[in-house]
Amino acid sequence: MTGSFNDGQPIFHQIAEMIEDDILNGTYQENDKIYSMAQLASTFKINPATAVKGVSLLVNEDILYKKRGLGMFVSTNAKKIIMSKRRDRFLNELMFQFLDQAEKIGLTDEDVIKMIRLRKRR
Repeated sequence: MTGSFNDGQPIFHQIAEMIEDDILNGTYQENDKIYSMAQLASTFKINPATAVKGVSLLVNEDILYKKRGLGMFVSTNAKKIIMSKRRDRFLNELMFQFLDQAEKIGLTDEDVIKMIRLRKRR
């Protein structure tokens, strides 16, 4: 797990997103143990409470589960949950913003589709 933080969102959200990315890219599989809170805090030089808060978000979403005395583990359906959550965000938030901006600058539907096709070829 690597990364740096930006000022765009709270660090605990970014920690949660980094763990989600690691699940999506296969770094963590179902039932794998993730980094401990102490390891996260040490690696990113953050307060352990911040690490706990980020991981707690994922526990609340059933992406991670806790084994008492052993740590945090990836839930069975974690990848599906993350993909569903991110698809919803993409469609309901990012795509709306994208299309709104495209309209403001005068792009037609055909222009947008052409841009998407060109980008996917890269």
